[in-house]
Amino acid sequence: MKEYRQQFFKGERALYAEDGAKIYDSIFDEGESPLKESKNIEIYDSQFKYKYPIWYSNNIKVEHCNWLEMGRSGVWYTNNIVVKDSLITAPKNFRRCDGVTLENVQLTNAEETFWNCKNITLKNVSAKGHYFAMNSENIEVDGLKLDGNYSFDGAKDITVRNSVLLSKDSFWNTENVTVYDSYICGEYLGWNSKNLTFVNCTIESLQGFCYIDNLTMKNCKLINTTLAFEYVENANAEITTKIDSVFNPISGTISAPEIETLIVEPDLVDPAKTVISCQAVGKKEEVVEWRRDRK
Repeated sequence: MKEYRQQFFKGERALYAEDGAKIYDSIFDEGESPLKESKNIEIYDSQFKYKYPIWYSNNIKVEHCNWLEMGRSGVWYTNNIVVKDSLITAPKNFRRCDGVTLENVQLTNAEETFWNCKNITLKNVSAKGHYFAMNSENIEVDGLKLDGNYSFDGAKDITVRNSVLLSKDSFWNTENVTVYDSYICGEYLGWNSKNLTFVNCTIESLQGFCYIDNLTMKNCKLINTTLAFEYVENANAEITTKIDSVFNPISGTISAPEIETLIVEPDLVDPAKTVISCQAVGKKEEVVEWRRDRK
């Protein structure tokens, strides 16, 4: 393979359509799309300082590199890319890619990152930014630390392990999601989704788990969680802590040691279709607070 060492690449498409190269200790400075249409490229200890560095590329390996803020929209329409031990400070990275692996990577400005991608593997990744992984599919996550709302909207076939998600409106419109051993904090979790499973998770959510078809929860903690399970169908929720309030589930089973407030409005849902297995219910209501004045 051809080697480039300590090079300063400047100007548009500096290494356009490069095939089979190793790049060490180099700078990609002002000039768009330096590696557009490239393939079989390895990049080590280098810096991406300008826009669109890796587009329409195949078989790319990147280690110990940095994307600076102007290195935005860095990897689009690219297949089979592995990024390890790197820092990405630019937004809108990884769009319409197939086969992306990130390991030990920080994304400090992950706004609109991982859109419309498939076959994603994330291991020990931290990210800060809204709309992470929208409309992507076949995602394997282990050790993600995410600070950003609206994550995984419209995504499907997702497995998350050992992660922390500080994310309002996460997992909206999703299908086939399984989350293990994770902490999730954010309002309106999982709305309008199908086949969601949470195992050994701790979750805080206002109006979480609503409008879901097929919800499974095993050995989960719900802390500061109110108005949960509205219009959930086929629930199988095993909660090990008190639930502050449960509101109008459609069907299934919800078990918990205590439910502080249980609201089931018989004019909207059939109470017989949901089994509430609970040692103590603080109070039961048949009309939610904001509808009382209308009765």
